[in-house]
Amino acid sequence: MAPQELTRRLATVITHVDEIMQQEIRPLVAVDIIEQLHRQFAILSGGRGKDGAPIITFPEFVGFKHIPDEDFLNVMTYLTSIPSVEAASIGFIIVIDRRRDKWSSVKASLTRIAVAFPGNLQLIFILRPSCFLQRTFTDIGIKYYRDEFKMKVPIIMLNSVSDLHGYIERSQLTEDLGGTLEYRHSQWMNHRTAIENFALTLKTTAQMLQTFGDCLATTELPRDVPSTEVLLMSHTRQRDRLQDELKLLGKQGVMLLLCIQEPATKSPTSKLNPNELENVATIKRLLVQLDETEKAFSHFWSEHHLKLTQCLQLQRFEHNFCEVKLALDTLLAEQAEFTDIGDSAMHVEQLLKEHKELEGKGQEPLEKAQLLALIGDQLIQSHHYAVDSIRPRCVELRHLRDDFINENKKKHDILGKSLELHRQLDKVSQWCEAGIYLLASQAVDKCQSREGVDIALNDIEAFLGTEKEYELSSLKEFYNQFELMLTLDVKAKAQKVLQKLGDVQEIFHKRQMSLMKLAARQTRPVQPVAPHPESSPKWVSPKTSQLSSLAPLQKTPEAPYLETELNSLEKKDDETKSEVKDEEILESSHGGENPEPEHLGGPENLSPGRRIVHDLLETEEIYIKEIKSIIDGYIIPMDFIWLKHLIPDVLQNNKDFLFGNIRELYEFHNRTFLKELEKCIENPELLARCFLKRKEDLQIYFKYHKNLPRARAIWQECQDCAYFGVCQRQLDHNLPLFKYLRGPSQRLMKYQMLLKGLLDFESPEDLEIHPGDLDGGLAKNEPKRTKDSAFSAELQQALAMMEDLIKSCELAVDLAAVTGCPDDIGKLGKLLRHGSFNVWTVHKDRYKMKDFIRFKPSQRQIYLFERGIVFCKIRMEPSDQGLSPHYIFKKSMQLLTISIRQLGRGSNRKFEIANRNGLEKYILQAASKEIRDCWFSEISKLLMEQQNNIKGLM
Repeated sequence: MAPQELTRRLATVITHVDEIMQQEIRPLVAVDIIEQLHRQFAILSGGRGKDGAPIITFPEFVGFKHIPDEDFLNVMTYLTSIPSVEAASIGFIIVIDRRRDKWSSVKASLTRIAVAFPGNLQLIFILRPSCFLQRTFTDIGIKYYRDEFKMKVPIIMLNSVSDLHGYIERSQLTEDLGGTLEYRHSQWMNHRTAIENFALTLKTTAQMLQTFGDCLATTELPRDVPSTEVLLMSHTRQRDRLQDELKLLGKQGVMLLLCIQEPATKSPTSKLNPNELENVATIKRLLVQLDETEKAFSHFWSEHHLKLTQCLQLQRFEHNFCEVKLALDTLLAEQAEFTDIGDSAMHVEQLLKEHKELEGKGQEPLEKAQLLALIGDQLIQSHHYAVDSIRPRCVELRHLRDDFINENKKKHDILGKSLELHRQLDKVSQWCEAGIYLLASQAVDKCQSREGVDIALNDIEAFLGTEKEYELSSLKEFYNQFELMLTLDVKAKAQKVLQKLGDVQEIFHKRQMSLMKLAARQTRPVQPVAPHPESSPKWVSPKTSQLSSLAPLQKTPEAPYLETELNSLEKKDDETKSEVKDEEILESSHGGENPEPEHLGGPENLSPGRRIVHDLLETEEIYIKEIKSIIDGYIIPMDFIWLKHLIPDVLQNNKDFLFGNIRELYEFHNRTFLKELEKCIENPELLARCFLKRKEDLQIYFKYHKNLPRARAIWQECQDCAYFGVCQRQLDHNLPLFKYLRGPSQRLMKYQMLLKGLLDFESPEDLEIHPGDLDGGLAKNEPKRTKDSAFSAELQQALAMMEDLIKSCELAVDLAAVTGCPDDIGKLGKLLRHGSFNVWTVHKDRYKMKDFIRFKPSQRQIYLFERGIVFCKIRMEPSDQGLSPHYIFKKSMQLLTISIRQLGRGSNRKFEIANRNGLEKYILQAASKEIRDCWFSEISKLLMEQQNNIKGLM
């Protein structure tokens, strides 16, 4: 409804109220002449003549002639305006009672009626004075003064009330006139005052609603969400106040109506007089106008409230659209920068992991975009006034979302193909290395006989038969198919491997031809001086082994040819980065020293704080080399065909579990963390930030330690196999493999120790190089220790983060011992603490809470996660150290579904965990009150945080 329509309808209501109350002919209300009405010199009793004419009675009133003309006129005007227009048009009947009065009073009454009566007159009845003398004067006066009264209606003189009854029925006369009509002047006054007040309040309220509607119509809509919310709340409060006033006014009208109708409702024989019936009709007509007012305002408010609500919805939609679009633009920008397709299988796997992280990072914005688009569709369907603005935004959201999803799928497919290519290239390289090793290990002296030649040829044929296993035939086709998307480095690597493959195949062909010639000649074998193949060097540097094993073969006819073959292959196959790194690992395992940073000089010339940073960087490089030695010395050789017979099936099937995510550790430290630590040499104050920045990345240690118990079990079963001995000898490792697999745990402890040591030199100035550090040494020029609160705070945060990580890793190792855990246990978040409790299970439909103490408690191992709790059964089983606990998964509960409370007096070690439905409860008893308080505080804090997160989303 438009504001103009509301104004028109309310103006109509005001006009109707004036018409009902006849304000156009009666400007007065009862309260204005209340004193004159109380004097009762004239009353409207409600009686009617035979033709329905209203009767106005002038009771006996001493001093009538002394009433001011203005008061008389006001009362007459008011009384004649009360009856309906139809009744007033018939004409009024005047009954003047002057039985106890004088002729002068009669004369004064007639004179005032003739001069000031505002209505139509039909008849005038005068009850003569009872006194004989006054009656005589009255008869004479009427005869002589009739013309003076200027009356155009009959004046009937009556001697008694019985004569009056001949003209007017007794039921229409009051008791003082011998009638039966009940009339109480005070009640009549109250009813009239109440009706007029009700009408005036209705009129005032309608005018207020007009003003309020005009104000709402002229209010300018805000441009932001908070202002719109404030305006909507303000208008709603004003509307509620006016609505309450309308409801209160309606109740008042109904109560007034019931009050007037009360006599008729109490007694079935009682009837309302015409005056009361007119009051009832008046109130009903006013209530109809009140209802019309409510409907008009309600209709207007509905449209205005809808307008404000839609305005608020639009602004929220626009606000959320800006946030979601910014997030999607950021994601698309990150996605656009994600162009690398990797230069190795390990690198591609890391890129796939980063791509998956980007995809996971985009899930929330994508879901928000989809939800916001659906909200926009709902606004469009609800005929929002800003449809033309909402629809393009919905289209843009869906377009951005589809762009991200499609590009993500495209990049994932490219990385998948790249990974497949690199894996095939690695397989081909391994096959080539194995082929070279096979050729180098064939003893020439054994090839001087037909039997030796046959054995060598069979070995070669068997090895060449593995081409299908390594999918050598599909490599060129695969390379040609994806050549356009490959980078120059990858193309060069692929072409190099393909060239190497062709060279090795050619060498095998030439070796076969040479062996066939030897078999055809049937010549006497030449006695060689070469060492046995068992003494060949390590496989980590196959070229060295090729040269050393071929040097003594110059005496035979085939030796120069074989040497030429391998030398030509070696020239075409440059040393790869992995071989260089393998040699560095060998050097480090033999105690080789790492070069010091040239720009700082020797460690002895550094300040204590800088020595700690230097130690951290130095041990980081050693740590990376040790991990690389495990990958190159234990993991990669598992794919060598000539070593497969040394690997038991249980190890071959579980090799991924034995080593866990150690490749991921290597990639992170070698590609990311080491480079960031190197920056701390020049800016030591960045060290704490370096750890804090990589807080999430360091969670890979949690994954590693979670797998560690399973790795230990595999190692204990397979540690005596020959494969581990061969690998350990090749690497010259003094310790067995699993000691090195414990390296990541020791590295975390090293980080913690170095951060603690660095915290003792917490000011960045302590990490600066002072002139005295190099000229006179630290002993003479020890720097002044100053406090840098920001740097110290960052160090403390980094140390706390590292301690939390170590704690979570220890808990992960403990949790890994639990059997029967579901696959989705990771959805419960980070493991925070664990402990043993006595637990009573209470079912509401079977037991009462007070009876739980009767049951024997179960001992349970409880694990507390960020988003849930896990209950495990404890079972003692024999082991090498005697009986040791083993844990069996029993139940998990999400924190969102539980409540917690402390138990009453006498249970200072117990607390209760219950499902929100209350059907199942658990009473947990800790070993001490302190443990109980710690667990209760931690769970309560988590519940509060989750509730706050839910409220924030709403």
